Amino acid sequence: MRIIAELPHPDCKISIFSMNQKFIIKFEQGSLEQSYKIAETDVVGGVNGVFELLDEPFIVSVLAQFTAMRSSFFDAFSRYD
Repeated sequence: MRIIAELPHPDCKISIFSMNQKFIIKFEQGSLEQSYKIAETDVVGGVNGVFELLDEPFIVSVLAQFTAMRSSFFDAFSRYD
C-alpha cells in the first residue's frame, strides 16, 4: 500500500492510498479512523476523480460518523469500568 495523496482539512487527516487496483480513502481524527475502498476502474480521472468524490457533504457525513463513533466508544468504556 502506498500513499498517493493527502487532502488538507482542519477537522481530520485525509489520506489516499493505492493498493491492488483500489483507492483507499482514510480519514483520521485522534484515535479514530474510517476507511473507504473503491476500485480504480470505478473512478474517472484517477486520483483527481477521488478528490471530486470527496465533496463537502460527504466530509460532513464522515465527521458526523466520528462523533457517533466517539460516543459509542465512550459509552462502552464507561460500562467497562
